[in-house]
Amino acid sequence: MAEAVSFGVLVLNQISKAGLERLPAGRYLTGKDIAEPDAILVRSADLHGREIPASVQAVARAGAGTNNIPVPALSARGVPVFNAPGGNANAVKELVLAGMLMAARRLGQAQRFVDTLDAAGGDLEKVVEEGKKAFAGFELCHQTLGVIGLGKVGALVADAAIKLGMHVTGYDPDITVEAAWSLPSQVQRATSVEDVLKHCLFVTLHVPLVPATRHLVGAKNLPLMQADGVLLNFSREGVVDDAAVLAALDAKQLGHYVCDFPNATILRHPGVIALPHLGASTREAEDNCAVMVADQLRDYLEHGNIRNAVNFPDVRMGRGTSWRVAIANANVPNMLGQISTAMAQAGLNIHNMVNKSRGEMAYTLVDVDSPVGEPVLAALRAIEGVLSVRYLPQPA
Repeated sequence: MAEAVSFGVLVLNQISKAGLERLPAGRYLTGKDIAEPDAILVRSADLHGREIPASVQAVARAGAGTNNIPVPALSARGVPVFNAPGGNANAVKELVLAGMLMAARRLGQAQRFVDTLDAAGGDLEKVVEEGKKAFAGFELCHQTLGVIGLGKVGALVADAAIKLGMHVTGYDPDITVEAAWSLPSQVQRATSVEDVLKHCLFVTLHVPLVPATRHLVGAKNLPLMQADGVLLNFSREGVVDDAAVLAALDAKQLGHYVCDFPNATILRHPGVIALPHLGASTREAEDNCAVMVADQLRDYLEHGNIRNAVNFPDVRMGRGTSWRVAIANANVPNMLGQISTAMAQAGLNIHNMVNKSRGEMAYTLVDVDSPVGEPVLAALRAIEGVLSVRYLPQPA
């Protein structure tokens, strides 16, 4: 019988109990003081500049973005980085709707006005009736919303806006077939970011922060928005040029900027509604993300399967035997031939094999019909371009 598998997982942030419970105590040790962990589980902790032990076989973030993780450096070591795409999508969707309502109905200003009222004043009702005139807003129904980025969050926002009676225009040059199928048929297609900014009163951004999206909305295109337009950014801080937003607000080229990223540049500007990074801050979202990445991490550590890694292809294969080898390598010619040859020379019969690639990374799972000794594992590691080799006998 195969020996029980034992893994140490370094937990660098407060992770939902619902997620940690997916890593059974009899097989996993989780905590903040594990010297040689097999994996790292993280939320907001910044791993850039932090020494990541050589023992680490995987990093998992209980959230969607991985800006706090040195993905290229880990890829060079053959270490997958898992995330939880869509785990917090509903929470972000609801916050976007709240942001739209806050801007349209001037709720923040109205609340601040109420906070200044004198509860002991005898004319309180009169003051309220006179003061409310300054906060007259408009309804979302029949307004036009532009959604830039039509992944899980963008699609949910579009669907919710349509149900509120809004007209929705969407733009995403990299939309996947799966995402396209999930979009409501009422979403109109835009041809560019500028097209969205020009024709929509509300514009919400749902794109990752990469070089191509940094300052996606800025001085070059903000003047296209309507004077009372509302720009919402619950994506990433750098997607919008904050200085350009303030200039547009001051020039009356923009009505409101609603975001989840307060900073010194935009703080306390009357046209800015800045929330303290609340996008995923719900009990449900934290549970969803933690459970999602814990399940992915366990499946990888025990079986080598990969789901939702930002730097590896999705690779899943049911167990055909009790002896499995997982190999991460550079996506170059003749890798499969060299892997097969090394195993054949060791007298191993390949029962099943799957190989997939993603960009410069390739990943192979091999089930063989007998135990794999250290010499063959060493031979596989010695192949030029192989980044990591893991032997995964069937856990007890």
